[in-house]
Amino acid sequence: MRMLLALAALLLSAPVLAQTTVATASSPSGTLTLTVTTNGEGRVGYAVARGNTPVIGESHLGFLFADSRQMLRNMELQAKTEAKVDTTWEQPWGEWRQVRDHHNEVALTFQEKDKLRRTMRVRFRMFDDAVAFRYELPEQENLKTANIVEELTQFRVLGTGRAWWAPAYESNREEYLYNDTPITGVGTAQTPFTIRRDDGIHIAIHEAALVDYSGMNVAHVQDGLMKADLTPSSSGPKVVRDTPFETPWRVILIAPDAPSLYHANKEILNLNEPNKLGDVSWVKPQKYVGVWWGMHLDTQSWASGPKHGATTAYTRKMIDFAAKNGFRGVLVEGWNKGWDGDWFATGDEFSFTEPYPDYDLKGLAAYGKRKGVRLIGHHETSANIANYERQLSPALDLAREMNMEAIKTGYVADAGGVQALDANGRKVFEWHEGQVMSRHHLKVVEEAAKRHIAINPHEPIKDTGLRRTYPNWVSREGQRGMEYNAWGVPKNPPHYDTELVFTRLLAGPMDFTPGILSLVGRDNTPIPSTLARQLAYYVTVASPIQMAADLPENYEANPGPFQFIKDVAVDWDDTRMLAGDVGDYAVFARKERGKPIWFMGGITDEEGRDLDLPLTFLEAGARYRAEIYRDGEGADFRTNPRAIAIEKRNVTAADRMKLRMAPGGGFAIRFVRLGR
Repeated sequence: MRMLLALAALLLSAPVLAQTTVATASSPSGTLTLTVTTNGEGRVGYAVARGNTPVIGESHLGFLFADSRQMLRNMELQAKTEAKVDTTWEQPWGEWRQVRDHHNEVALTFQEKDKLRRTMRVRFRMFDDAVAFRYELPEQENLKTANIVEELTQFRVLGTGRAWWAPAYESNREEYLYNDTPITGVGTAQTPFTIRRDDGIHIAIHEAALVDYSGMNVAHVQDGLMKADLTPSSSGPKVVRDTPFETPWRVILIAPDAPSLYHANKEILNLNEPNKLGDVSWVKPQKYVGVWWGMHLDTQSWASGPKHGATTAYTRKMIDFAAKNGFRGVLVEGWNKGWDGDWFATGDEFSFTEPYPDYDLKGLAAYGKRKGVRLIGHHETSANIANYERQLSPALDLAREMNMEAIKTGYVADAGGVQALDANGRKVFEWHEGQVMSRHHLKVVEEAAKRHIAINPHEPIKDTGLRRTYPNWVSREGQRGMEYNAWGVPKNPPHYDTELVFTRLLAGPMDFTPGILSLVGRDNTPIPSTLARQLAYYVTVASPIQMAADLPENYEANPGPFQFIKDVAVDWDDTRMLAGDVGDYAVFARKERGKPIWFMGGITDEEGRDLDLPLTFLEAGARYRAEIYRDGEGADFRTNPRAIAIEKRNVTAADRMKLRMAPGGGFAIRFVRLGR
């Protein structure tokens, strides 16, 4: 009866056209229900409800082609298959060691009734906290090559509420502050973006398994109706694929509150194929330091000359600092020829095998090896992938020879400024999330895997869960990170980080580069953060490769807070979001992988916040030492950012912890099991 009421409500919420329900499905517990219809024009539509509440109204599906008429009307159902899945798989690293994949599936094959008789299959997967679907185009006489101008995929978001979204197609790629608008105020949004309806239901729209396809943005049409907007291509069609092929999954996360929405991001992993690389024990989650922050402060330079940061002497100093404090890696930017002159958006001069004369790559790699520290390579391409791909094999071979475990790649250029070669060898310009870059990033990841190297791209293509399939794709940037607090105008305001948790971080790990204990950016400008908040980022912004981004002298001047950075884990058995609201605050607890140690961290917006948190995530009956780093008396990111209290107390799972987060502040706690 409950499902019938929900389906009736969905149909009432859609535009009035003659409709035939061709399939229904529900999630394993019945929380979400799906209705698939064809209307009087033969358009395929879908709708989704949570319980008795319609969430997505009738939304149509199809394609627009460059060389044939659209695939949208005159469709009829030809076949239907169903399946149920309930399995658990283990991540080699990540926020959760064990991930449960529990879903119901229905695959519907539609065929045009007119003379072309083209066929498309739409496969839906129903989780209790997500609905996902993809198109599957079989090989067929009248569709051998799909020249896709656009997907005619709709998301009709019902109800009123607010949306947090970053604009697509702007010059600075993904690196924008979030807009906080009514649902009807969404323009063309990057994914993932998040909606909180007035009834409390939270929705996030994203995609999974973006392989050899154009990345999807979402454009608002009117009154909550949104449509897919694929990233453009220089070739005209946004996607060119020979049949048979499948599109990425279109994912709608649906949850009753913000913490549940965050936990729903596991479904993006579940929609990707299992690990293709076999034994990946060589992928090492780690913390690292680097020759990096000085460039953003403008006290050092990437280019050669008197301010050059990547010198042999300075890198030896960083290796010594890393070895002394237990960091596995040292990132060095500006080590290679090509940084002099106008490198931004050009990249023609970059060599990925030739160091500057004042940088002894071979000697430093050997020195680091003796100290137990690995160099982390840096390949800034300026988005000139034609130049990079020519050098990719020798560059990766050199990195392997130099004992590197990870490489940070970079694609600094304005949106639409990727330089590539077309099939005729001519230079063309592409977008960072187009089909060309989808192919490029996987090529780099696969070639790196052959040499047991992990990849951490900046200015990247979005994360769509492919780290499950290729576990050496360890992290990426893909939004504003800490560097904006060095020189950004404006810098990242505190509420940005509490929006980031429920938007960009739904996609996966982010190399946010936290830990600036100086709290000072370029030209001695203040960073909008308290000292405790800088520690909290290591718990709230997950990544298996975490940077201690500040200069060594600033860590040496702050040994108390620095201790937490040395102690905090980067790989987890379990993650639980304890509390949070989009744009307001976020609190996490995470258990260190393979150890009886938990960490808890929280951040807030510009408003102070009092919390009373249960510690029920701890092992029942066990005693723990809580090592607490919290905002001190009178702390405020504007007037008193350095006030911090560091204390210890013994606790159990039966206890609660009262904490005060200052305006723009946070806290970080390490729980060490003492016994029973």
